[in-house]
This record gives sequence, structure tokens and C-alpha cells, in this order.
Amino acid sequence: MDVLNCDPEALAKAEVLAGGGDMGALMRSHDWSSSPLGPVEKWPQSLRTSVSTCLNSRFAILVWWGPQLVMLYNDSYAPIIGTKHPKALGCPGREVWPEIWEIIGPMLNGVLERGEATWADDLLLLLHRNGYQEECYFAFSYSPIRDESGGIGGIFTPVFETTDRVIGERRLRTSRDLADARAASSSSSVEEACKTAIRILSQNSQDLPFAAIYLFDKSEASAILISSTGAESGTTLLPYRLSQSESDPSWIPLASIARGETCDIDLQGFVLDGLPTEPWGVAPVEAIAVPMLQRGKDFPTGFLLSGVNPRKRLSEEFRPFYRIVADQIGNTIREVEAFEQERKRAEALAEIDRAKTAFFTNISHEFRTPITLLLGPLEDTIADPGLSEQAQQNLRLAHRNSLRLLKLVNTLLDFSRIEAGRIQAVYEPVDLATFTAELASMHGISLAGRSRRVSTAPFTNVRP
Repeated sequence: MDVLNCDPEALAKAEVLAGGGDMGALMRSHDWSSSPLGPVEKWPQSLRTSVSTCLNSRFAILVWWGPQLVMLYNDSYAPIIGTKHPKALGCPGREVWPEIWEIIGPMLNGVLERGEATWADDLLLLLHRNGYQEECYFAFSYSPIRDESGGIGGIFTPVFETTDRVIGERRLRTSRDLADARAASSSSSVEEACKTAIRILSQNSQDLPFAAIYLFDKSEASAILISSTGAESGTTLLPYRLSQSESDPSWIPLASIARGETCDIDLQGFVLDGLPTEPWGVAPVEAIAVPMLQRGKDFPTGFLLSGVNPRKRLSEEFRPFYRIVADQIGNTIREVEAFEQERKRAEALAEIDRAKTAFFTNISHEFRTPITLLLGPLEDTIADPGLSEQAQQNLRLAHRNSLRLLKLVNTLLDFSRIEAGRIQAVYEPVDLATFTAELASMHGISLAGRSRRVSTAPFTNVRP
């Protein structure tokens, strides 16, 4: 305490910069006398109050102060600034954020000049905070801080990063569109299903600068390009055909993919034609190949090859998105293949039915001719008065059953015509009792004394 009494600057730091966790400790150890703000003991009360509020808030807060907009921030804001921390502390904003100053600079100057608060919701800012310009989204407000003179001394900025939500919603939309297309699929072939999937992926070029679907051929030694987007097919980037042969090298690790492995690929190690630069203005530096696995099989159907967003590099947080997309495409392909197999089976059954109908038609004609030739001599012989009663009775039985056999053959012909669509049914009244008795007599069954009274009222039938 004696040291603090002897050192006004240390006393001021202890009072103004109290608490605040790691940033509080960093601010207390910082040499403010060499910064544009000067020593803490000379800070105006408005700045002291703003910084104290910032340090002791759990919400990410940034205070810009003075004409140079010197930056002071708390623990919650440090992750937002990434690798620029801790050098950004006490530095002018223009020096810290040169890559986005043309966007936020006019907003900040407007607050300083007019004293009017402004805000942004899900604003895209390409921040160079992790070694590359990264796609980031923020919701924040710029509120003026009045100093002792009544003017605008600085700007108070609560910040909330919405990057994960915005990108997550975009990727979820892609996944949902694939699921909807799968549910409403009317694809008649695997190739058509792949083209539909690629058409959906083309709507999310932010996350998929280029994308291609490859399917393995029957030999399982080669993969064929089925459909692609974002880059021209047939280039070194997207060859039409890939082979596992060592004599046919490619930047795509086909052998690893064939083993069911997801492969992260560094494109900077290859010279490739046709790398796209849209929509970010720079070419992707990473790609990912995800096999489309089949349930119950060790070998994949094919794989999804995709460029990775150059403004959002591969991470454990975002890698599952590509796995989900590949799985959905693989499931759609399997369903189309199953439908195609079912269609072929139905066609085979229909062909069998057609063959059966043709067989019935042909064999019925073959049966009817000899039966017709048989009925003539039987009728002539029955008419011979010289035959005995027993012989005539036997001949009449043979004649009656020949007629019934002819009727069955004609029924077969009618059936074949019905299946072929070349007949129209005609319904007629029938004496049910007589018909039943005749039917039973074919099997040597006598209904005398056995059956109850059977109604002989005819059925009323109508031509359909």
C-alpha cells in the first residue's frame, strides 16, 4: 500500500482497472503512458467509468476512445479478436482491423461526429484473426460515450458473435433441401438423382466452392464422375475417371476412399486447373473427400468430393456437415437403386404374365380344335337308332363332358382375352340349382335327397 501511495499511476491503475480477470491484470501491467491515452491517473472520469464497466462485464465489450479510437476490451472479447490479442490492447482501431476498416470505420466516425448510436445484426466481416481472412458474423451496437466537455469521447460497443448460427443455418438449409428432394424424389436413374443433389449443392457455393459426385464402377478399381458444380469437368481438378492404378496418379486419394476413409486434402500441394475463386474471390486451399458407405457392405458406392470454404477452414466443428451431405446423397442413391431393382422385378413379372397369357391362348386353340372335331362324330353316332340304350347313354355322357371341356377351353380363351384387354364381359341369368346339379354330376355326386331346396331365381346381371 505504501508503494501505491508513492506511485499515483499505480494507485490509479489499482482503482480504475480493478478486477476484470486476465484483461484486468493485463491492463494494470500495461504501460499506458506510452499509449495515445496517456497514464491512467490522467484519464477522464468518463473513460475510467467506461473501462471499469467493460472489465467487470461478462458480456463481450469493446471501448473505443479518442480520435484514434484506441481499443480497450475485456476477457469475453479476447476470443473474438483471436491472434491479434493481446497486441491490440491500447492500439488504434485502424491498425488492429485494417481488413474491415472500410466497413466499420465510417460507422464509428458517424457516431463520433453526430453522436447517434448505430448497430448491425449478423454483419459479415472478413477478419484476419486466425492466420487467414475468416468469414465472421456479428451483432453489435456503437453507442456514444459523453466526456466531461459534453462532446463524444469514445464509443461503447457490446458485441455478440453470430458466426456459428449464421453458417449453421445455411448448412442446415442445404441438408434440409437434400432431404426434401429425397422425399419427393421421382428420379428414374442414379445419374438423375446425382444431378439433382449437385443442383442443390450449387446453391451453397459459400461452403462448397466446388463439389462432385464420383461412383465406383463394377470393377471397384475406378471411379466415374457423375455430376459436378463450381468447376469444369475433365480438368486436373475434376477428371472424368479416377483409377487406383499407380500409373494413373491423381491428387484424389482414391485408394484411401475405397477403404471407407474420409480424406482431408491440402490443395496447396498440387497444381490444379480450374480451381474456382467464387464466391469469396479466392480459391479454396482445402478439399474433403467423403465416401458414401453402404449398409452391410465394406465397399462404398462412391464419394462426395468438395472444396472447403476458404473463409472457414476445416475443423471438428464443421467437418460433420460434409459427412451429413455425403450420407444423404448415398441414401438417395440406394433408394433409387432399390426402386430400379423393384421396377425391373415388376417388368419381369409382367413379362411372365404376358407369356402365360400367350401360352393359355395358344394351348386353348390347340385344345379346342380336337374337341370340336370330336363333338361331330359323337353327335352323329348318338343319332344312330341302331345303338343300344346303354351305348347311347354312354355316348351322351361323353358328349356332355366334351361340351363342358369345350366350355372350359373357351373360358381359358376368354381369360386370356381379358388379360390382353380385348374382351368385354356379358352377364346372363342362370338357373343356380340346375347349374349346381350339373357341376356335381361331373364328379359323380348325386344331390338327390341331400340338398335343401335351392332357389332357382336367376341372378340379374348387367353389362359393365
